[in-house]
Amino acid sequence: MKSILVLAPHPEVVETLRGGLSADAWRILHRVSIEEAEPLLAHRLADVCLLDLDLTGVQSSWVIEKLRRQAPQLPVIVVAGSRQPEWEEDARLKGVQHVLGKPLRPRLLEAVLQQIAGAPVPPPSAAPAAFAPPVWAPAGSDTGRLHAASAPASGGLTTHPLKVIRDFSAILTHSLEAGALLRQFLLLIRELTGVNRAAIFLRPATPPFLGAGETADSQTLSAACGIGLSAALLDVVKLSFAGGLGAQLHRSGRILRRGAAEAADPETRREFELLGAEVAVPILDREQLLGVALFDVRVTGEPLANAELELIFHLLEQVGLAVKNIRLHDQVAANHEMLADVMSELSCACIVVSRDLVVLHANRTARKYYGPTGRRAGELEFSDLPPALGSKVFQVLKTGAGLAPFRYTPEDEPGAVYQVTISPIHRGGAATPTSVLLMVEDRTQAEQLRALEQKAEELKLLRTMAERLAAEIGNAIVPVHVHQQILPERGKDAEYRAKLAQDLGDCASRINRLVAQMRYLGGGAGGAQETFPLGKVLEEAYQEARKQHPDRQDKLVHPFAKRPVIITGDRPALKHVFTEVFLNALQSSPASGQIEVRLEEEPGSDRVCLEVRDGGAGFTEEARRQAGTPFFTTRIPGVGLGLAVSRRILESHRGRLEIPQTGQPGLVRITLPVAPASAG
Repeated sequence: MKSILVLAPHPEVVETLRGGLSADAWRILHRVSIEEAEPLLAHRLADVCLLDLDLTGVQSSWVIEKLRRQAPQLPVIVVAGSRQPEWEEDARLKGVQHVLGKPLRPRLLEAVLQQIAGAPVPPPSAAPAAFAPPVWAPAGSDTGRLHAASAPASGGLTTHPLKVIRDFSAILTHSLEAGALLRQFLLLIRELTGVNRAAIFLRPATPPFLGAGETADSQTLSAACGIGLSAALLDVVKLSFAGGLGAQLHRSGRILRRGAAEAADPETRREFELLGAEVAVPILDREQLLGVALFDVRVTGEPLANAELELIFHLLEQVGLAVKNIRLHDQVAANHEMLADVMSELSCACIVVSRDLVVLHANRTARKYYGPTGRRAGELEFSDLPPALGSKVFQVLKTGAGLAPFRYTPEDEPGAVYQVTISPIHRGGAATPTSVLLMVEDRTQAEQLRALEQKAEELKLLRTMAERLAAEIGNAIVPVHVHQQILPERGKDAEYRAKLAQDLGDCASRINRLVAQMRYLGGGAGGAQETFPLGKVLEEAYQEARKQHPDRQDKLVHPFAKRPVIITGDRPALKHVFTEVFLNALQSSPASGQIEVRLEEEPGSDRVCLEVRDGGAGFTEEARRQAGTPFFTTRIPGVGLGLAVSRRILESHRGRLEIPQTGQPGLVRITLPVAPASAG
């Protein structure tokens, strides 16, 4: 039986051949393109090539050239639906034996095939002859291109090719275990060739996880399996790329026989003798040398032929690719196992749900939260999830958009708080997710601890506030107690009465300021909204601040007399802000100085920026960072509410208070929105 390789993009030619040629004489192999037929061409498994190609342009010449490069000795017949004389001549010059037209006539084709391949069609009454499996022999060898074992005498049986394929397909059952696959391969090679001993040495697989400072030993080849050799011997013998057989095959990449000149070095001879081998075949994975296969002679003492070794080399290349894929699979499996172990140890519940609402993975915590008590351990179904979470997962699967983390409290656990995160998992750039990762973290204890910490902070703040208020009020009423004691004796003294009035006024002013600070700190800055000039409020606030320091002769400088700015807000509250800022400036400046207010605004902006500068040393870094913290102060006595209250009032007016880190003395920046009439 001869094989015809049909390269045709459409099946019409193939159907014509199968209807017109004898199936007992011709085996038809159909491939769409040269690339698809590459394995058949590389192993020379076809006797004739039938090419369906129109000879009308340079494209046909390119196709023929490509085919001739792949199989220079293969007879080629072109079946052309249309052809031009010059391109038909070009095809014949490139080695095409015959050009047939369409429609294809089977009788003419059969005569051409008999002329080229010399395969007579058996008579219809003749029984089909037994067929031996084809054995490869390279072109130019004594055995020809493709020959079969001679049929035995009458009544004998031969091995059918399908049996060979069936036997070799047995290694597929070990496609996830490299050692078993290689051993099955060697057993089949021994059955077909009759070799006495064989062994395969491989590079070590890269460990999935290397520790710090560890490296994989890629220069040593260890025995993966062997037949006819003791296990103790294979355990101690190692090959190396640094010398011996491993180095020879690593350099050349070719089959090495024991008697070859390249095997003359002592280490190579010693390894051949130690393993009882006559030939070494490299195992490639199309990128690098993966290992070495060693074979002895046949049990009859005959060496393996070159054609057999070449076929074994190609088979080992496919086996090498299989081993490479097995190792990649092992790495993926190890990574998956590690990820599953990590997820299993997480304290939060991790659940992966597919598009068809099947739970692909659920860690231990997830099964603890949602696994029903009456079901076998390890099982979790989508229906076990609470409806509130299941609906969110379904929403993400349908929309493909993740949800922001949210809190969830089960109906049967009123005091519990869970943090839920639902993330879509996309593969291959698909718009819709293939699955969804649901993570549920129990935040109950964390929330309880946070509440306790907040309560402790509030108690601490309350204690600080009580201490500061007691000290401030106590300092304010000390003069009152003194006057209470001496009032009966000096009540009629006019000078004393004037002093009494002044001290009572100062006491009332300090207490009123403290009351205002507490009111504004509690959110009481939402009074009546007024529209008023900013310059007038600044003047009033400055005079109010000077009442705390009547002996000072500081001067206020501002530009609002020439450039009036109108703002809208709670006038008493904003006056309190500027009073606190000016009071801080007076306390920080020398005995007599200048407090300057600068105006900065952008054309078209609805905001105005004021910079209040004094002649003091400025804020320290700690004071700058904590200036807005309630009850923080650097003065004794002092409450530490001035700037904190001012910042809260400004924020309620959509403004802000800043202390820039400029290195300049005494700078406070205040930003406020202006009334529409004065904007720009």
